[in-house]
Amino acid sequence: MKLSEGVEAAIHCAATLVSVEGEGTIPGAALAGQFGLSPSYLLKHLNALTAAGILESVPGPYGGYRLALPADRISLLDIVLAVEGPEPAFRCGEIRQNGPVKLDRSAYVKPCGINAAMLRAEKAYRKALAGERLSEIVHNFMTEADPRSVAAGCAFVERHQRPQKSPKQK
Repeated sequence: MKLSEGVEAAIHCAATLVSVEGEGTIPGAALAGQFGLSPSYLLKHLNALTAAGILESVPGPYGGYRLALPADRISLLDIVLAVEGPEPAFRCGEIRQNGPVKLDRSAYVKPCGINAAMLRAEKAYRKALAGERLSEIVHNFMTEADPRSVAAGCAFVERHQRPQKSPKQK
């Protein structure tokens, strides 16, 4: 199964936003730059994550993105479905009925075995993704990755994080 580049970008952005403090945000353009992506390309995926309730978008010149949920409540499946949509990866077109020998529909009352097998695999794949929490992925990165990579990620967040003023501070 091949997922779009947008899934990778969305997961990396969400993982980066885990480190944002309080009500702070990071601009979409900064996230795009961090991963070498076109801002307009990434914006499409950030908007999908926002529409799915995974991210929150804060408008204005000091706005940006932040997680809308705690990282332990966001699964990889949530992100994949936000970017790719809910449709199964395999869609049976019932091509077994398209050959030169046309049989009556009654010859095809049993579901296509290939479709059934692919849907079972999809169910297992989604279950595995649902069990992968963003918080665990970030924790594992922070404890197991090369310290230079961790430091670079932390420096990026520190450099681009925009604290947000509460309504009382305005």
